[in-house]
Amino acid sequence: LILAVLRNGLNLLSVSAFWQQVVIGVVIALAVLLDTVRRKAGATPQAAGTGSGGGKGRQAATYGLAAVVTVALVAATSLLHTGSASTTPKLGLSLSTLNNPFFVQIKSGAQAEAKKLGLDLTVTDAQNDASQQANQLQNFTSSSLGAIIVNPVDSDAASNSVKAAGKADIPVIAVDRGVNNAKTAALVASDNVAGGELAARSIAGKLGGHGKIVILQGQAGTSAARERAAGFAQGLKAYPGIQVLAQQPADFDRTKGLDVMSNLLQAHPDVQGVIAANDEMALGAVKALGSKAGTSVQVVGFDGTPDGLTAVKSGTLYASVAQQPSQLGRIAVDNALKAVQGKQVAPTVKVPVKVVTKENVAGFSG
Repeated sequence: LILAVLRNGLNLLSVSAFWQQVVIGVVIALAVLLDTVRRKAGATPQAAGTGSGGGKGRQAATYGLAAVVTVALVAATSLLHTGSASTTPKLGLSLSTLNNPFFVQIKSGAQAEAKKLGLDLTVTDAQNDASQQANQLQNFTSSSLGAIIVNPVDSDAASNSVKAAGKADIPVIAVDRGVNNAKTAALVASDNVAGGELAARSIAGKLGGHGKIVILQGQAGTSAARERAAGFAQGLKAYPGIQVLAQQPADFDRTKGLDVMSNLLQAHPDVQGVIAANDEMALGAVKALGSKAGTSVQVVGFDGTPDGLTAVKSGTLYASVAQQPSQLGRIAVDNALKAVQGKQVAPTVKVPVKVVTKENVAGFSG
């Protein structure tokens, strides 16, 4: 019974099977030693007049040895558990969606880095549902992970979950998108404002500084959408000859990009350029434009996804402001490990972006 209870306790502490056998072996050895000492103490002749005192002495010795054994076992188990946790920290990564090549690349980069560092990484897909992500983050927190990495569906909605993790002393690293009104150990992201400016300059330059364009915005409530939109606006200030006919959200989704662009074409058949806040929406716009894409209408995307770069090579997409999603995943895991180890982590880590066109796409690696 005692061994069964001990084994259950070791399982709860996530002690490996090998060390469980070591601990149980030590328990058995100490039990044999304790029994031997007790028997020898019982067989020793008692001095005259000390019968009662000798019994109490043997009893005290037995209790004392039992206490020492107990303390030793607790200390050993604690040491094993601490050692196991320190050598194999457990991390959780909650991604907004895996129905987007960009976030799949973040996942791949994070998993590769975790494997290299010998970390235990659990990845979840929120499927662009803020409530589902809140449940996933709650599960991460209740599981007492070493650190949590979150790519929020909604930068505002994620704040309560991040605060709860903070109260549990679990550091949170935000990746690609920040979390509003909550403290994170770090934000690992591309410079979205600078990237937005690059996109604006690219489309304006391609159109010779004069032309009519539309903008496909990202998912409302995300820091990436807000920052890229700010970058678009800032970049276009230098080109008064560029007229923005319309700006509409397509939620970073290819199908929605197709639908929104189709509607915009009906309203603005004279459009000459498109800026999309990610490659998925840009590719949806390309499909809606058909033969116009890359000829009479220029399209600029954002992310540098494999599909986006393929479209750049073919000429249907003029350019993509390329991020390095795999690098985002790797750096997020690196910073999560630093946070677990109590090392200093920079509050903001910016990963560079660059404009990729047909001229330089062959040499680009995200």
